[in-house]
Amino acid sequence: MAIIITDECINCGACEPECPNNAIYEGGVEWAMVDGTTLEGTYILEDGREVPTTAKQKPISDEYYYIVPEKCTECMGFHEEPQCAAVCPVDCCVPDPDRQESETILLERKERLHL
Repeated sequence: MAIIITDECINCGACEPECPNNAIYEGGVEWAMVDGTTLEGTYILEDGREVPTTAKQKPISDEYYYIVPEKCTECMGFHEEPQCAAVCPVDCCVPDPDRQESETILLERKERLHL
């Protein structure tokens, strides 16, 4: 499953530089699939939309840091545990109970994001 940041986030920003997929953004900041990846062309988002990888997307949260689920791999293939959770001082980086993803899915996503 992907990681989410709960509303208990204190906006310290410790998690953002730790993410190997550049999947973490400050609240209110637009994101793009190309950020921190080697993606080119278009990408199909979870909602079924096909978007240019460079297209800016609306922030998932305007109030606190957030994780783009299409980019989260739980650090699989990079680290033994999610680094955002490891550095979070208030333990608000937690598994998303609504997103059940296998290790295979997470590793495949990592491969797509980083050719």
